[in-house]
Order: sequence, then C-alpha cells, then structure tokens
Amino acid sequence: MKRRAAFWIKAAVLLVLLAGLGALLHVNKDRLTALADTAVMGRTAEVSTKFVTPTPEPTATPVPTPPAEFTPESRASDIITSTAYMVHGEEAAGYQADEEHIMDFIGPEDYGKLPGIFTFRGSNFRDCSTYGKAALNAAQFGEYWTVATGGMSGGGTYWGGSGWTGQPLAVQWPESTKKIMDMYDWAKEKDDLVEIIYATLAGRVYFIDMETGKQTRDSIYLGYPFKGAGSVDPRGYPLMYLGGGVSGEGTPRIMIVSLIDGEVLYTTGNGDDFAPRSWSAWDSSALVDAETDQLIYPGENGVLYILDLNTQYDEAAGTITVDPQEVKFTYESSTAEKFYYGMEDSAIAWRGHLFIADNGGDFLCIDLNDLRIEWRFDCLDDTNCTGVLEVDGEGHPYIYLSTSFHLGWRSWDTAEIPVWKIDAVTGQEVWHHSYTCHSVEDLSGGVQGSLSLGKGPLEGLLYVSVARYPGYEDGTLVALDTATGEEVWTYHSDSYSWSTPVTFYDTDGNGYVLYTSCVQGSMFLLDGLTGEELDRFDFGCTMEATPIVWDNTVVIGTRGEQIYGITLD
Repeated sequence: MKRRAAFWIKAAVLLVLLAGLGALLHVNKDRLTALADTAVMGRTAEVSTKFVTPTPEPTATPVPTPPAEFTPESRASDIITSTAYMVHGEEAAGYQADEEHIMDFIGPEDYGKLPGIFTFRGSNFRDCSTYGKAALNAAQFGEYWTVATGGMSGGGTYWGGSGWTGQPLAVQWPESTKKIMDMYDWAKEKDDLVEIIYATLAGRVYFIDMETGKQTRDSIYLGYPFKGAGSVDPRGYPLMYLGGGVSGEGTPRIMIVSLIDGEVLYTTGNGDDFAPRSWSAWDSSALVDAETDQLIYPGENGVLYILDLNTQYDEAAGTITVDPQEVKFTYESSTAEKFYYGMEDSAIAWRGHLFIADNGGDFLCIDLNDLRIEWRFDCLDDTNCTGVLEVDGEGHPYIYLSTSFHLGWRSWDTAEIPVWKIDAVTGQEVWHHSYTCHSVEDLSGGVQGSLSLGKGPLEGLLYVSVARYPGYEDGTLVALDTATGEEVWTYHSDSYSWSTPVTFYDTDGNGYVLYTSCVQGSMFLLDGLTGEELDRFDFGCTMEATPIVWDNTVVIGTRGEQIYGITLD
C-alpha cells in the first residue's frame, strides 16, 4: 500500500507539471491512462523521458486483477475436522511453497503454449473442448473415419472402448519435436499434423492423424483401463500424465509417460498409506503449472498430489526426464461417515487457488501455496461432474457446478439435483436451479459430465446435461441463463447422458452444441441459441465419452470399441 500511495503522489505532481507545460508539450493521454491502469494492476511501469507521441498500437486485453485475498463466508471448520500433510516423504504440520514454487494460474488462454487441447475441458478453467472454428455449409454431420480400440479386463469387468469421461486430447507438435518422437515417417513429414492422443478403457493410448484417421505411431499399452482423459504437458514437452481408473495389471496409479518413446518415467499413488481411502483410482485430468514445473493430480484415494517435476528436456538430444518431489494433502470430513473420501472430478485452478469437489458432498477452495482450505460448499452428494469457471467483466470469478444422485445416500426414490452458480471468492451461492432426478445403483442420475459455458454468440448461456430426468432412462439438456439461473430452452432425449455438452462456433458467427446420449448411442447437433436439432449421428452402441471439436472435425470414442472422426459440413 505504501508503494501504491507513493506512486499516486508522484503521479499527482507529474500531472500538475504537465498542466503548466500544456502549451509547450504535447502529452499522449492514452500513455498516461495506460500508466495509471498499470499502477492499479500493481505492476511497475517504466516512464519514458521523451514526450513524443508513439505510433498507435492495439490495446492489449487486461488481465483481471485478483482480489487482495479470498474472503470466504462459507467456513469449512464445522465440516472439515482435520488436515494432514506429507512434504517430500516426511509428515509435516503444514505446508508453505517457497518462492520458486508459488503457483498463480491466470486465464485459460495462458494454459497451453502450443495449438492443442491438453486436458479435460481444455484448460485450468475447464471451459472448452474445442480449437478453431468450423466452416459450415449445411450444419450437419458428414464423412467419418474410425479406429478400432478393443478392450481389457479390470476389476472383474471387461472394459471396452472409451467410457466416462473419456475425452480425447489433440496437439499440433512443432516439426522439431515430431522428429525426435517414435512417429511413423509419413507423420513426421506431414505439414500441420494434428495428433489425436486418446487414453482408452483398453489400457492403451492411441495416436491418430485427425485428418485421415491413420495411426501416427504404435499405440502404448500401459495395463490399466483409463476412464479419465489424461493430460498432455501444455508447455509442448513430450510428456503425458494419466492414471488408471480401474484395477488392471496391479493397483491403479499415476503415470508420467514420455511421448518420445512411450517409456513410463515415473509412477506414484498406488497403495499409498497416507491416503484416507484404499480405493486407488484416477479419473481426474491433471493440470500442469508451466511457470513452476509442478503437476496437480487429485485422487479417488482422498489425496491431492502436487509433484515438483524437475523436468529436464533436451530436444536436440531427444531426451526428457523427470525427478519428482511430492507434496501430499488430505483432510478428514464429517460427511465421510456416510459418504466417501476421494476426488473423481477434474480440478479448476485460478490465481493460486484450486477448486475441487469430492465424493462426500464437499466442494472445496484450497490455497495451492499453503494447502489451506479457504471455504467449503455443501454440494450434497457424490459429485463426479467437473465444474466450470468464468471471470466476469470486472474480474470477479464464479463457478458453475452440479452433483450426482448416488442411490441410497439421500434417497431410494428421487432426489433434487441443483445446478449452482457459486461466488469463487466467498464460497456463497449466487443462484441454483434444481431437477428431480432418478438413479440406479452404479449408474447414477444427476449431472455426471461437466457443464459448458457459451461464448461469443452464446454468451450468457450455461449448458447442462441432466441424467435420468424426468424419467429413469431419460436425458435432458438444459440451457440456463448465467445471470439468473432460469431455463432458456430444454432438449429431451430418450436415454440419459453422462457426456459433457460441447459448444463450438462457425466462421459466420453462429454457435452450436453437441449433445450425446448414452444408451441411445446418438450424438445430436443443436442450435446453441434455440436448442433446435439440426442433425444426428447414430453410433449404435453405448456412448459415455466427451467429444472434442477441432475446426471441422469432431473426435469421440465409443463403448463399442471405435474412435470416430466426423466431419462437420
């Protein structure tokens, strides 16, 4: 505060001098305004000593100013009864990141350093599964390619194809990186190759040319059915982070895999004695903090893992290594007496804070740099869906979230499933809109996929897929007004959906939604403003995964053991 006050005193003196010299000097008002704005942002500005009018340049979009501190009103102390820490293998009374490891996630546009979709729902805001814009003629599905995936046994069950959440990833690698990878020669030589990277229930990761459907390299067999999407390092490093969702060849674990040669560089999390829950599974999609070289991975065992990766990447030599140092955080909650520990959704990160729901009815805001729980929101039930964050025009963050209906926890009949808008600073509800859902054991009703925010022509709309509503097998896609929570339109399907609705946009400025039904096995192309059905694609098998859209191509996997690449015409 002293520094800021001093700045403004100096600025006032400068303005007085400028007023007196106005007849002699031409002052660039935009320059002064920019300097004042920079001071408000808390940055150090360099003042030019020459009073010359610079050539006008486009004004950069300002980064939203974070609040000075989070001011929670929804305290966690009545529900979160204790916390525990392990720092570099030793139990500790607490945790404080050193200066080199202070995390400060900003906007989603800063997450990836290459063209790509690197994690579930694209970024630390979990707000997008698309890249580019579609050039459409008739707004319908066109030609397609397929890649067979197979399946494997895990946990006493055969798991085939791609399941929930099951989103593919996509990267446009630099030519220099492709040269050191175990890609086929034709893929290395193809200009502008977009590589689909898909972890599947078959225990394999597949690599596919998005344009043709040809496999770009041999698949990697890792021995565990993968329910989550995994993550590719957003810095452009040839690394993938993923974890088994079900037991396969041993206990599921976190894996760091080299995308140079498919070697598993590091594993952790399996059979962790620090964990409050013995169930070791990893449906969450990890985040990487590029500035500090840290990996954030929540587990269904109830532990939040932060790995200082110590990445060493030498592209010229074609080598990459990691040497992680682990920080672990867990907590005890009074809700665990009737619910579960464990984090099955993918975390949101913003300005040094992590937002994560657990299987026990807790939605938490955690300070990433001291692992203190800032606030706890009661999300009622076993929450599997991933929320989505938006920052309004004044720089204030809000999160949209919903939950599941775990049969028998709250009811054996029906239960209310609210969709919430939550103030991310205070932890307080802004509004909610509820749906009375049914459920089936192990095949829950409610909201299982993530929530999707409209942008551009669809600004102000939130898309939510509500499963087993209004009947046991029914599915309903709702579009809600983000300001009020009121319904704008609904779309009904004959079977429920666990997939995330995906918004995308065409070159003419129109917005669309892809909605996929589970048992019915269809994908619907809808007008994002009205909910009108424009086209449908029938797969003829169970659909649980979430698609991505890259320009004019939709990519999605099925439980029928096929990956599809479908052209949008």
